[in-house]
Amino acid sequence: MRTALLFTAGLTAAAVALPALAEYPDKPVTIIVPFAAGGPTDKVARDLAEALRKPLGGTIIIENVGGVGGTLGANKVAKASPDGYTLLLHHIGLASASALYRNLPYKTLEDFEYLGMVNEVPMTLIGRPNLPAANYAELAKWMEANKGQINLANAGVGSASHLCGLLFQSAVKIDMTTVPYKGTAPAMNDLLGSQVDIMCDQTTNTSGQIESGKVKAYAVMSSKRLSSGPLAKLPTADESGLKGFNLAVWHGLYAPKGTPKAVVDKVNTALRAALKDADFHKRQEALGAVIVNDARLAPAEHKKFVEAEINKLTPVIKAAGQYAD
Repeated sequence: MRTALLFTAGLTAAAVALPALAEYPDKPVTIIVPFAAGGPTDKVARDLAEALRKPLGGTIIIENVGGVGGTLGANKVAKASPDGYTLLLHHIGLASASALYRNLPYKTLEDFEYLGMVNEVPMTLIGRPNLPAANYAELAKWMEANKGQINLANAGVGSASHLCGLLFQSAVKIDMTTVPYKGTAPAMNDLLGSQVDIMCDQTTNTSGQIESGKVKAYAVMSSKRLSSGPLAKLPTADESGLKGFNLAVWHGLYAPKGTPKAVVDKVNTALRAALKDADFHKRQEALGAVIVNDARLAPAEHKKFVEAEINKLTPVIKAAGQYAD
C-alpha cells in the first residue's frame, strides 16, 4: 500500500509539473550580462533579447551585473534557481576565468547548462596615430627594434583585449609593458593620445576609430577577412606574416546547472530561430560580428568548444603569470 501511495503521489507531482514546464516561460526571463551597460557584450545581449522574444514567447529583461572581469554576474547565474528564468550571456572571459582567478566561486564546466553559441567578434591590432609603421611588416620591425619599451594597452584583467595581448606577446615572442585600464574607453583615449603604443581589441570597439583614420590599423585577427563593412580591406594576421594567429570574442548563452532538459531544448530552439532574424543579422554585421551557424549551436558542442578554449588559454595565462585574486 505504501508503495502504491508513493507511486500515485509521484504521478500527481509529474502531472502538475508537466503543464507548468509546457507553459515556460510564463513570467519574464532575465538575461544577466556580467559587464556594464553600453559595452559590446551588453549590445549583443540586447540585440539577442529582441530577436529571442518572439520564438521564446515571453518578456526578456537584461540585467547588468558587472565586476571582477565578469565573474560576479556569472556566479549569480551559477547560483540561481535552475528554472530557466535566469540566463547568462557571456563571452570568451568565461573560458579564461578558470586560469585568471585563483578563487573562482564557480566551476565553468560543471555549474552551467550550455545553451548554444551566438556569435564571434574578430579582434583587431591597432596602434597610436603617430606610430612609425604603416603595415604589419613595418610594425614587426619596429617592435623588434624597441624591445622593452613597448606599452600594450588593455581594458582590464580578464577583458578580451587583455587575452589578445597575452596571446599576441606569446606569438611574437616579445615581452611588452602591459597597461591595464578600467574599460576600453580610457584605454582607447590614451592610445589616441599616444600615451600607449598598441592595443588588440574587438571590432565592436575599434571599427569607428579605424574607419575615421584616428588609429593605425594593422590586422584583423580572424582566419579570413571580414566580408563587409569598414574593415573589409584590413588584412588578416596570417596574411600579414603572423602565421596561425586567430582570435575572436565569442558569445554564448548559459543557464544554471540542473535546468530541466525541456527548458534547455526550448531555449536552444528559440536561440536558433533568433540567430536567423534579419534585423539581428544587420545589427551584428554593423558590429563586425559573425553569427554562429555550425555545430556549436548544439549545447553539447558548445560545451566542448568552451572546454577547448580553456585548454588553449590556460597555458598562455599561466606562462604570463597574470593572475587575479
